Amino acid sequence: MPRDPTPRDKRAIRVDLQHIADMVDAGSRVLDVGCGDGDLLDYLVHFKQVDGRGIELSQAGVNACVGVGLSVIQGDADTDLAAYPAGAFDYAILSQTLQATRDPKGVLSQLVRIARRAIVSFPNFGHWKLRWHLLTQGTMPVTPTLPAPWYATPNIHLCTIRDFIDFCAVERIAIERAIAIDRLGQSSVIRSYRHANLFGEQGLFQLSRQ
Repeated sequence: MPRDPTPRDKRAIRVDLQHIADMVDAGSRVLDVGCGDGDLLDYLVHFKQVDGRGIELSQAGVNACVGVGLSVIQGDADTDLAAYPAGAFDYAILSQTLQATRDPKGVLSQLVRIARRAIVSFPNFGHWKLRWHLLTQGTMPVTPTLPAPWYATPNIHLCTIRDFIDFCAVERIAIERAIAIDRLGQSSVIRSYRHANLFGEQGLFQLSRQ
């Protein structure tokens, strides 16, 4: 199917996705893992002229992507990344999906194997509002970044920014860039892990294999 000649409006992209897009070099080879309905991939193809591919678990997401001409296949990050050769991409992106994988350690290992750089974002379960909610309410929080109740959430491996940083150190994954994103979508470079863990609603990291 030919691509729709009119790209999606640049202003329509989600703020956290814009921060990810800003990390990607123009003209690079990109794999968007868990690409959803393709908003980020579509933006990268149109505005960064990347050679973009996607993998998405839901058939509805795949259909939405293919419907606008994106190269996306149905697949599972937990099992299908192993099929890609080492260094096949310049960037492998995992946006707001890590916490829903069955084997986050294995997925991250595959990302830095198949791409020169991995870009990973996730909701920070160490944010002060989540801590306060647990302390005062005693129930699992529901927030814009964690919108489903505990019994219906796909998230099975929630972590904090500090958890992720410690994990990368143990697994010898280099953190090239580390950004905290607040509730307004404003980003700040992580200099104090303690501060970022308290006030960042999302963590965004650019990684590579050491």
